[in-house]
Amino acid sequence: MTGQTTVRTAVRVHGRSAQRRALRAMLDALPAHGGRLLLAGEPGLGRTTLLQWAARSFRAGPVLHLGPGPDANAHLTAGQLLDTLRAAAVAAPVLVCVDDAHRWDAPARTELARAARLLSTADRVGLLLSVASDRAVGPEFARLPVVHLDPLAPARAAALLDDLTDGVAAPAVREQLLAEAEGNPALLVALVRRLSPAELRGHRPLPSPLAEAGVLAEAAGGVPTGPSAHARDLLLTVAAAGEASDGSDADAGLVRDALRRLRPAPGHGPGLGPDPGLGPDPGAEPLPGQLVLAGDRLRFRSPLVRRTVHATAAADRRRAVHRALADALDGGGHRLTALLHRSWSLDGPAPAPASADRLAATAADGAVPASHRLRATAYARAAELTADGARRAERYTAAAEQALLAGRPERARPLLAAARDRAAPDAVRGRAELLRGMTELRDGPVGDAHQSLLLAASLLAADDPAEAAAAALAAADAAWAAGDLPACLATLAPEPPLRAEHPSPGSDGPAAARTAAVVHDHRVGMRALLEGRLDRAGAPLGQVVRRSRTGDRPETLLRSAAAALLLGDVDAARSGGARALAAARQLGSDALVPQALEYLAYAELRAGRHPQARTHAEEGLRTALRAGQRNTAAHHRAVLALAASIEEEPDAVARHVAAALDTARRHGLAQAAALAQWAAARADLGRGRPFDAADRLGLLVLPGPGRGHFAVWRLAVPCFVEAAVLAGRDEDARRVLTDFADWAAFGADPQAAAQLARCHALLAPAEHADALYRHALDRHDEAGGDFERARTALLYGKWLRRRRRPREARGRLGTALAGFERCGAGVWAAQARDELRALGAAPRSPGAGAGTPARLGRLTPQQLRIARQVAEGATNREVALTLGVSTRTVDYHLRKVFAALGVRSRLELARMVGQAERAQEAQAAQDARRAGHQEKTGAQP
Repeated sequence: MTGQTTVRTAVRVHGRSAQRRALRAMLDALPAHGGRLLLAGEPGLGRTTLLQWAARSFRAGPVLHLGPGPDANAHLTAGQLLDTLRAAAVAAPVLVCVDDAHRWDAPARTELARAARLLSTADRVGLLLSVASDRAVGPEFARLPVVHLDPLAPARAAALLDDLTDGVAAPAVREQLLAEAEGNPALLVALVRRLSPAELRGHRPLPSPLAEAGVLAEAAGGVPTGPSAHARDLLLTVAAAGEASDGSDADAGLVRDALRRLRPAPGHGPGLGPDPGLGPDPGAEPLPGQLVLAGDRLRFRSPLVRRTVHATAAADRRRAVHRALADALDGGGHRLTALLHRSWSLDGPAPAPASADRLAATAADGAVPASHRLRATAYARAAELTADGARRAERYTAAAEQALLAGRPERARPLLAAARDRAAPDAVRGRAELLRGMTELRDGPVGDAHQSLLLAASLLAADDPAEAAAAALAAADAAWAAGDLPACLATLAPEPPLRAEHPSPGSDGPAAARTAAVVHDHRVGMRALLEGRLDRAGAPLGQVVRRSRTGDRPETLLRSAAAALLLGDVDAARSGGARALAAARQLGSDALVPQALEYLAYAELRAGRHPQARTHAEEGLRTALRAGQRNTAAHHRAVLALAASIEEEPDAVARHVAAALDTARRHGLAQAAALAQWAAARADLGRGRPFDAADRLGLLVLPGPGRGHFAVWRLAVPCFVEAAVLAGRDEDARRVLTDFADWAAFGADPQAAAQLARCHALLAPAEHADALYRHALDRHDEAGGDFERARTALLYGKWLRRRRRPREARGRLGTALAGFERCGAGVWAAQARDELRALGAAPRSPGAGAGTPARLGRLTPQQLRIARQVAEGATNREVALTLGVSTRTVDYHLRKVFAALGVRSRLELARMVGQAERAQEAQAAQDARRAGHQEKTGAQP
């Protein structure tokens, strides 16, 4: 052990909101009736902490703690235990906590479980038990309601780490601690306790391995073992097999074969069922409780226990198991896995050049079937066995690249740290810096990513100009994400010292040449676009799109989708994004899947297909979070906010905007921030709050140093013009139209020309507005897109109604309503219904019933509560205070109530609620009379 850091003991519960809600529900109900609950989770996930939280939170009566041992509680019968608990609950409800119930002996567990089942709700006893799920939960507890604990989410684990260390851990140390802990709170505490203050702050190297045997055993609550030597060998063999598969399950046949080689005695070992060709073995032991056999796969119930079994085994026995696994795998088409196990069977940590070379060469062989995770593990092991510093750095870098492709940036970062070697050639250092920059671009401050990628381009320029050009273009991507236009232009210099059009020696010929040409054309077109030379941007960006039509590399296809979006060719962007997604999935490149989904979502959004954009963004968000790509997740959050902003989901908009802005502000993502703010403003505009919308959007689109991202603000101009005109800020609206006209002329946004005509109509005098609205609708017919066309029809219909042209207005508003309903724009459809109602049309809401009670049944529970209180004469402020919400929320829901019920005043609402309640009372009375008649006559209901 090294010097220890003092860990704070009073640490608040992080995460576990769902589990705490379940516990709180039981505690809150105890004054009225009893309850039972079982907490289950692998060692270290915080079962004891949650029990303590529940005990501290319970204020209605005493708390009893029962435990195994010589005390009488553990040996009471179920009846005696029930009598004891009921007696304790006579004066007040009682909470009974039983931690680690699985440790009780079998008779005591049986009586405890019987008592739990016999408890009635009238007993006012809350029984809260916890069991470890690293073994099968005992059958005696199978009928109890269970609350499961999972590993902490990355953000929650990070918050716990900051609590433990007061936030002093160096960033690299922090990342490595979180990666090693894998969301297990107890393991995270043990890892922090192991480090000295100097190690924690990054002033001294971290011990290796960081999660050594003692730390793992501390977190797991001891060293797992089996009832016999055979069982212990089985546990170790499954654990060792998992080392080559990132801790996942193992093939039962492979384990059986390895055990035979390890123990060539008769029989096939414990719990593995019949031996092929030999028939069943009546002497087979049962499977150890830590393992699960599903079909032909074996796995540990707890990843922490698996790691602990492997780390705490005797070194010679662990090497023997790896040797047996290697022998069993030889010649079976698992060459890389066999070599990896063979390398782990070597005696001692001394470098082994021959083994390292074979391992690295096999990992680099694309013809050898292997996942990116397995290749990363093989490269890292080859690096450990390599004495030469430059080659070691090269292999650690290759391991990091494979970890990134597997979507594991938390694994790539420590590998890149291990690759640092000042003596390594520039090409090796440049490759490592490129990977570091790409990691930060997806999951870190994009300003840091920009600098790392520029350094990579410089280091790679002499030996690999094509890779240097790719690094420079990625640096431009980082500057783009940051909204740093000068840095973006500087990175895309017109005559860079990099010859991107020539592939490096040793590359794969035509494919590499095509990739280099795509990088070159994309750089040229992107710079022309940013310089405002729109006429010069089309040709090179078009070449990028065309060149990628015959390619199958996901990186090149992603460039194609990006170029198509810059050109406004949404169909090509969708095609490129879909092909990139298919290619990434086919290659198992988990890191590229979220980005492909991002381009697909943006393409659907630009085309006005919000439901499709939402579908892609929801999947993209899941995959981005799974791959540790917080920056990509922020972009998906922004798309989800934009999609929700046209629907009746203000809470969803607020949630996605807050999450996107949280990451955007910390990592400098100006583009994601601008999109999220646009979404919030569009939601304001849709809900009839033009002043709020104009204030938000003014910060994004008006000229000045605070203007939003250079690639986003133009897209938000039509919303700003509409909000500004409604808010009486016509001059502000006019200030942005010249730039927007240039953008529309370029043709990069298929909706821009129609939107420009709509903006001019909003600002035009009456004698010109009519023709401009008609022109805008004609342009919408050419561009397609239900949502934007419906918005123009809505504004035109409003304009016609206010000029007392009701017949024309009704037609335009009806078209708008149909368009909004078609694309799921609920909040905008409500505006169209309000306008039609003002004309006397009073359209039926979707799914409306004929009777008054049925119409009230269309309201949400919250809307119904608000409607009833308003009907009783409460003001909006009084309703807000009663329900614990804001007045703005009440305003919003009340407007939805009026629209859904087709009423125009509080008086009409009160009348309708009264009629509904009288109808319900009459129906209840009729039902009661019918039931009484049936009881008297014996008739069947």
